[in-house]
Amino acid sequence: MVLTPDRLMEIARTNPANVEILDRLPALGLKQCMLTAGCLFQAVWNHHDAKPAAWGIKDYDVFYFDQDLSWEAENDVILAAKALFQDLDLNIEIKNQARVHLWYGERFGGAYPQLNSAKEGIDRYLIEGTCTGVDVLSGEVYAPYGLDDIEKGLLRINPVNHQFDLFEKKALSYQARWPWLEIVYPGV
Repeated sequence: MVLTPDRLMEIARTNPANVEILDRLPALGLKQCMLTAGCLFQAVWNHHDAKPAAWGIKDYDVFYFDQDLSWEAENDVILAAKALFQDLDLNIEIKNQARVHLWYGERFGGAYPQLNSAKEGIDRYLIEGTCTGVDVLSGEVYAPYGLDDIEKGLLRINPVNHQFDLFEKKALSYQARWPWLEIVYPGV
């Protein structure tokens, strides 16, 4: 079966945590709020392996975009989310994509461009096929590189974020949990 946006969400919603997060996030009133990353594509890989949908998922990433670049404003959102999800035993990582360029270099090394939307944060994941998110309000799936690599288990470097060492570390981490995944090295 071809992995369509609807099928991706059908599989992702087999993880009760995704359902709860998607149902509750609108209460925060955030602009451009997206549930993104592993909680979506790893559910597909788990489905492929007949594992529980939440198996191997380390955290649940939420991206939003707010022009207020202060740490205090982002921290207010983090605290509000913590209160909203306090009854769930989950690691929910919420980040204002407007601020990433302020701390990325110190944390990961290298420059990071100032972004103009939450989607631009998704566009910059290290692995091309993992660039996925779902808009919390509209339910629209965002996958700028499509869903084929997720379905086929292909891990290739993102052409707009060419950091080979970080890519390889991330890809090997995924491959350790889902051994059937194939790392597609640049130039091969």
